[in-house]
Amino acid sequence: MPALRTALLQSSGSLSDVAANLKALDEAAGRAAATGAGLIVCPELFLTGYAIGDDVAKLAEAADGPSARAIAEIAVRHGLAVVYGYPERDGDAVYNAAQLIGPDGSRLANYRKTHLFGCFEQEAFTPGDQPVVQADLNGLRVGMMICYDVEFPENVRAHALAGTDLLLVPTAQMHPFQFVAESLVPVRAFENQLYVAYVNRTGPEGEFEFVGLSCLAGPDGAARARAGRGTELVVGDVDPEFLAASRANNPYLRDRRPGLYASLV
Repeated sequence: MPALRTALLQSSGSLSDVAANLKALDEAAGRAAATGAGLIVCPELFLTGYAIGDDVAKLAEAADGPSARAIAEIAVRHGLAVVYGYPERDGDAVYNAAQLIGPDGSRLANYRKTHLFGCFEQEAFTPGDQPVVQADLNGLRVGMMICYDVEFPENVRAHALAGTDLLLVPTAQMHPFQFVAESLVPVRAFENQLYVAYVNRTGPEGEFEFVGLSCLAGPDGAARARAGRGTELVVGDVDPEFLAASRANNPYLRDRRPGLYASLV
């Protein structure tokens, strides 16, 4: 099975300007496709910006709304899958969500953030209640979560036990918590024997300051791609053969003793 070249779009886009962010995604998808990428991953709430405050409800869209259709056209035009963060409206509720669109324009998976961070998110969004959301892409089992979710070890372990090969994590990770991108994410990949694509926003935005440092971490805990602090498109390969060999050699999941952990839940 060939490796899946994965592009990480580290960008904060344009605040509250959906049309501009769609244009930026289209341009980045073209550059990613030119490198041979089969997947491009955008940050948390990339469609609208993060610091949208009271405009959350106004900017929220349904999972099959006009922006989803526009992104499906981008995916088809460039022949690659797209993951993007957006505020999802479903009835009276608004979720901090991320959606995976396949290279044929089909909607493959939609995930709602389960662990909301800080006052803004907790006041603006309804928490999701489905911790493991997966889809099949290029022969890989792909899972999704958003930012703060990856900081809970139980979340990532649930994906490992469900067979996730590549965990996609659109992120809005802020100063002074850059150790999450630098240290925690590679450890999550190693201890769970999967790839993690952690894709952050960058720079100041409203009251927030995002730290960049997006990475594609492998099951050996090494970064296959690592961005700096500015707007950047970086590319790395998710190699199924390396993943299989790593899982064969690393006994973490085999040596678990679940009977000892009942008190955790």
